[in-house]
Amino acid sequence: MDKRTSENVPSNSITSDLGTSTDKDSFAVLVNEGFREGQRIAKISVITLICIGIAELLMGYISGSVVATADGVDSMSDAMISFIVLIGLRFARRPADRKFQFGYHKVESLAAMVAAIGMIVIGIFIVYHSYEGLIHPNEIKQPIPTMIVLAIAGAISLHRAFQMRRIANKYNLLSLKTDAKNSIKDGSASVLGFLSVLLATQFGFLQADAIGGMIIAGFIFSVAYVSLKQSSLILVDAWNNPVSTDFMKKLVEQKFEGDVTVRSIKLRQTGMISRAEIHVEMDGKKPLNEVEMVLLNTQKVIKSRMPSMDVILVIPHAKRRS
Repeated sequence: MDKRTSENVPSNSITSDLGTSTDKDSFAVLVNEGFREGQRIAKISVITLICIGIAELLMGYISGSVVATADGVDSMSDAMISFIVLIGLRFARRPADRKFQFGYHKVESLAAMVAAIGMIVIGIFIVYHSYEGLIHPNEIKQPIPTMIVLAIAGAISLHRAFQMRRIANKYNLLSLKTDAKNSIKDGSASVLGFLSVLLATQFGFLQADAIGGMIIAGFIFSVAYVSLKQSSLILVDAWNNPVSTDFMKKLVEQKFEGDVTVRSIKLRQTGMISRAEIHVEMDGKKPLNEVEMVLLNTQKVIKSRMPSMDVILVIPHAKRRS
C-alpha cells in the first residue's frame, strides 16, 4: 500500500502520463482508454499463451518431462485466466442500467477473483502430477529441444507480462494486475523449467524435473493468494488506504478555512473508480443557496485532486452546539 504523505495525491487516484486530469469528462475518457488497452493486451495474452501451452504440452509428451508438461498446463490455464479477465473488462465498460444502477465496475474485480480461484485449482493439479514424477522419476528424452522450447516460452511470457503490468499500473486495473503477475510467474516458471531439465539431463538429478513442477505450483499459489485477497476486499467494500481519507479531509477543511468541518468520510472502491460519502458540519443558519455552493465546491476541490472519485456525495449537518 502506498504510504505517501497527504501532500500528494493518494495511490487510489489514476493519473495519465500527461498528469492528473481535473475534468470529469477527461477522466471518463481515461477510464474508457484503460478498458480498451486492457482488452487489447488481454486478447494478445490469450493467443500467445495458447500457442506457448500447446508447444510445451507437445514437448512434454515427446520428452516425458514433468516440468514441461506442468508449464504447458500452467500456460493453458493462464490463457483461460486471461480470457476471464478479458470478459470482465468488457462487462466493466457497460454503463449503469436499471438492474445495475451503480454500473458494472465491480465485474472487473470479480473477474480477478475468479481468475485467482482458477489458479489455485491448476496449482493443485500440478502438485499432484509433480509428486508422481518425484516418486517415479523418468529419464527425459530430447532434452535440448525441450530446453529450447522452455527458454523461448519464458522470454515471450516475460516480455508480454511487463507490457501488461505497465498498462495495468497506468490505469489501475486490478484484474489486469492479476493477469500481469500471473504472466510474470509463467515466464519465471519456464526459466525454472529450463534449469530443472538442465539439472536432470546434464547432472543426472532426475528428481529436479518434478521438483521444478512443485516450485511452479508454489509460484501459482503465491500469486493467487495476493490476487484473491485484493479482489475480495474490493468486493466487500473494504478500504485499505487511510491516507486518502486524511488527505480528503485536509483538502475540504483548508478550502473553507474553518467554516466547514468534516465529520466523517466513507470510501469504497469499484474497480478503476472510487466513491466517497462525506459528512460535513457548517453553520445551521446558512441560506440554502450558500449550503448548495459549499457542497458543489467540496465536490469540485476533491475531484480536482482525486479524479478517480467518480461519485462524491456530500451530506451537510448543522454544527453541534457545545
